[in-house]
Amino acid sequence: MFVGSLPSDATEDEIRALFAQYGKVFSISLARDVFKGTCKGFGFVEMEGHEARAAIAALNGHTLRGQMLKVNEEDPKHARGRGRGRR
Repeated sequence: MFVGSLPSDATEDEIRALFAQYGKVFSISLARDVFKGTCKGFGFVEMEGHEARAAIAALNGHTLRGQMLKVNEEDPKHARGRGRGRR
């Protein structure tokens, strides 16, 4: 899943705890600024299909420290850049 509008101080542990309420989180990858190390405001969360759909329904529009999260299915063009399905 794509997760957008994250606060710049968001951590993987914090996002994992948020999404784990809806099922097992397989992986989390937050985009980070190379120089500052802060979150760039988006990331990707991998969960099982039905659990992911429940998380999307519950967390899309959820407010995290004043930021309204955007949670939706990952766009296939993003997946290409992350090495999924390639060897």
